[in-house]
Amino acid sequence: MEDVSTSTPSTSFAGSLRGTLGNYAALLAALVMMVALFSYLSQYFFSANTFLTIANDIPAIVATSVGMTFVLIIAGIDLSVGSVMALSAAVAGIAMLQWHWSLAMAVLLAMGVGTVTGFLNGAISVAWRLPSFIVTLGMLEVARGAAYIATDSRTQYIGDAISWLSNPVLFGLSPSFLIAILIVVAAQLVLTRSVFGRQMIGIGTNEEAMRLAGVDPRPVKILVFAIAGLLAGLAGIIQASRLEAADPNAGIGTELVVIASVVIGGTSLMGGRGSVINTFFGVLIISVLEAGLAQIGASEPTKRIITGCVIIVAVILDMYRERRRSRRA
Repeated sequence: MEDVSTSTPSTSFAGSLRGTLGNYAALLAALVMMVALFSYLSQYFFSANTFLTIANDIPAIVATSVGMTFVLIIAGIDLSVGSVMALSAAVAGIAMLQWHWSLAMAVLLAMGVGTVTGFLNGAISVAWRLPSFIVTLGMLEVARGAAYIATDSRTQYIGDAISWLSNPVLFGLSPSFLIAILIVVAAQLVLTRSVFGRQMIGIGTNEEAMRLAGVDPRPVKILVFAIAGLLAGLAGIIQASRLEAADPNAGIGTELVVIASVVIGGTSLMGGRGSVINTFFGVLIISVLEAGLAQIGASEPTKRIITGCVIIVAVILDMYRERRRSRRA
């Protein structure tokens, strides 16, 4: 452990900056190597069309991954995000098709539904001191069932009223991609430049110490889950814009992709450490992997095996990082 008497704020900041830049460099290097590999294996991969397609495909995953980053930082987990996306999109679709609401009002409703489900996840976990894994697993089923009931188990076709969110408008990029970038920037600033961000990291590192320091962890944890639900609701709208419909089956398995992206980005499963920008790199790595495997003709079972192996390796690396961190402390 570093001797406090010999350390200074400048040396501490310099060490933190080197670590941050090192993480960025490692993720960027992994991304570049994957692009180089698939460009070698497929003559069609390295093209503007491929990269624009990836960029316009990831906004929903980016939004939910930002929320998941916050949840993992406080040492929680949210398995309900895929179902919440489907429920939020279903409610928005009904509002637009049956109640004749505007898109803006439907978006607010979808985000409201997501926020409520997230709030319930956090409130139940905190009130009864239950593992968020169990609570959100239950919400996964509740939200999916509610999506089926709301849509009568049928896809609600919305069409052009919502599809423009995913249509290219600026240099081939869609409005939803630009929204996703804004979410990443705003969330990173909240995490690194706000009291709320420091509280999240403190709770994930040592919740009891935060309590003894006079910070009540309960409202912070509930708010984090509510934010994750809100972003899942927004992601449901983005996904519906790509499908031009609200599909009650949409988002199945999304929670696994989201967790994988966040862990690959270096956010600790044990809590107390994470970066929204690194999560964005994690989303890009997963997306490039999936796109590359598709272009070289890998079968669906093969893609699942390779993606699963990448996730396992990411978790192993995370455990090594935690052990090194513990030894230094």
